[in-house]
Formats: sequence, structure tokens, C-alpha cells
Amino acid sequence: MPHIHDSDADAAIRRAGLRVTETRRAVLAALRPDEHLGADDVFARVRDALPGTSLQSVYNALGDLSGAGLLRRIEPAGHPGRYERRVADNHHHLVCRSCGRIEDVDCVIGEAPCLQPDDTRGFVLDTADVTFWGLCAACAAPADIPQTPTKGTR
Repeated sequence: MPHIHDSDADAAIRRAGLRVTETRRAVLAALRPDEHLGADDVFARVRDALPGTSLQSVYNALGDLSGAGLLRRIEPAGHPGRYERRVADNHHHLVCRSCGRIEDVDCVIGEAPCLQPDDTRGFVLDTADVTFWGLCAACAAPADIPQTPTKGTR
């Protein structure tokens, strides 16, 4: 089994009160800061780095790391949950309705929560999740399908 070592990841895992394990290291290493990956994609990368790692072990690590605030799980409606490393800032997401692509977008206000309801009903708010829906550039581009003349036209 290859040894995955990242002293920053180890320190972050310890600061979060978790024990450092090869699977937790591999899960953090599998996610680049600008990505939003599903558990199966994370598992594929972890399995490449740590052959023999089970899907359940990866799910456990994703849950532990998310619970500790080292990963963020986002769940766009109608799409599988995704994980990202970008945490502890005030950003939102653009989601493509067609292909499910997710991109980060910074909040224009900057401070969390960026939106305030008229009546908080006693809640102390600390964040607002905003998801923008539409079509990514690739899905919005017209298809390059050659036009076939209709029968009987010249």
C-alpha cells in the first residue's frame, strides 16, 4: 500500500479532533480545491492510491471529514451529493440542469450570511446556501448537427 503523506492534511485532521488514517488522507488528496465530486468518483481515486480500500471506508471518511468541517457536502436537488474541499468561506454554486456540472461562485456581499430574512423567528443565522440553476456553456451551445434538407425541397 503506498504511503500518502501530506503534513498539512495530517495537521488539519488532528485539529478537527480526528485520528489520521490513510483513508482520510487519501480522501482529502482525491479532492482538488476546485472540484465537486460524488462519493463514487472519490472512491475511484482513493482505490487507485490505496488498492483494497472499500467503498464503505470511503463513505465513512467522507462523513467524518464533512462532520469535522474539512469537507463540505452539497446536495443539488435531483443530483447526487457532491463533496468539496472549499469550506469556511461564503461561496455559492452554479449548477447545470442538463449535465450536473457544479462551479463555485463567490458571494457578492462577502459576509455570511449573505441573505437575511425579514423575520429570523429567533434563529441565530450563520450562513445562507444559494444555488443558481441554469445551463453551463457546453450545454447551452447549439448542437453541431448538420441540417438535412426536408424531402421535396431543393
